[in-house]
Amino acid sequence: MKYITEKLLDEVSTQAKANERLRMNYNFHDSMDASMQRLLNALEPGTYLPPHRHKDPDKEEIYLVLRGALFAFIFDEEGNVVEKRELNPAKGEYGIEIPAGTWHSIIVLEPNTVIYEIKEGPFAPLSPDNFAPWAPSPADKEAAEAYTKRLLENS
Repeated sequence: MKYITEKLLDEVSTQAKANERLRMNYNFHDSMDASMQRLLNALEPGTYLPPHRHKDPDKEEIYLVLRGALFAFIFDEEGNVVEKRELNPAKGEYGIEIPAGTWHSIIVLEPNTVIYEIKEGPFAPLSPDNFAPWAPSPADKEAAEAYTKRLLENS
C-alpha cells in the first residue's frame, strides 16, 4: 500500500528546495518500464519547465495539484498562449488533462507546490523535437527567467 501524506509532501518539497532545478519527483511506479507512470512532482517558484509536447499518441498527461498553485499554459504551434489557467485547490481548480501532442508548460506560483502526475509509460526522455523551438533552453537561465516573466505578464 502506498499513501500520500503531508509528511511525504513535506519530504519531497524539502528535496525540491535543495535541488538546483527546484523540483523533485517521487515515483510510485516500480520501474521506468512500467506501463503507467505515477509520481509526485514537488515544484518551487523559479523552476523552469520548458514548453514541450508528447508526440506519442498515448502520452497524454494528468496533473492534479495536491497543494500550492501554478499556472498551466497551452500553446499553439507558433508559441502563442491559447490558454492559461491557474490550478489551485484552495480556489477549487484541481488539475488538468493534457492531450498528447499539445504544447504545454507550467509556472509555479507558491512554495511547496506538489502535483500528482499520471502518464502512460514506459518512461522515455523527450527527444529534441518535443521541446518548443520558440522557447529558451533550461541551460540559458537568464533567457528562461525573462521568458517566464513575459508569460506571466502578457497572457
